[in-house]
Amino acid sequence: MSPLEPTVKLKANEGALLKDPTFYRKLVGKLNFLTNTRLDITFSVQHLSQFLQSPREPHLKAAYHVPRYIMNDPCLEIFLSNSIDCTITAYCDSDWAACPDSRRSVSGYIVLMGDSPICWKSKKQATISLSSAEAEYRAIRKVVGELVWLERQVSIFATIKNKSLRMMVVCKKLFDETLLYSVPLIAKFEIRGLFLITEFELCGVPFIP
Repeated sequence: MSPLEPTVKLKANEGALLKDPTFYRKLVGKLNFLTNTRLDITFSVQHLSQFLQSPREPHLKAAYHVPRYIMNDPCLEIFLSNSIDCTITAYCDSDWAACPDSRRSVSGYIVLMGDSPICWKSKKQATISLSSAEAEYRAIRKVVGELVWLERQVSIFATIKNKSLRMMVVCKKLFDETLLYSVPLIAKFEIRGLFLITEFELCGVPFIP
């Protein structure tokens, strides 16, 4: 069971308008708060939030599916490990042209400190990407910005202030060829990555101070 029906594609102008859209807006608003502890519904709530202005019957029907999914496993929670490992790893991906109305892509990422999730997000990209590779690069840009901010926040803690903080971004491959790139971020960081050949391999992008 998934938060949303995988075969259903919601559109902004499809279906009858709700007579009272307040209920839909309250439901999605409560689900949005729940994403603070339920990572698995983040993408679904982001998708449903696009129709708050003019919700329709198919949107409400899809929104009902999320609470049913949550009730199927209400005790699912975030696991915070007590490990001393401070390695920060980020996983990001994008769904190219996911929105059938605007043809914009959706970016998503999750950041782990050791084995513990500390931040995550799923959001529609601001502009249209002309290719899946462009959509992937936009997703990487978002998570890299999050990591730069996170590094500055983590560095204020005395326990790891004087230790090297290793960061890594992991995304799926963009091309069917090996590609090594180097893009300067700020004076302190440099991002390097290697895109692997097979679709079953991942791309590691380590941060080197």
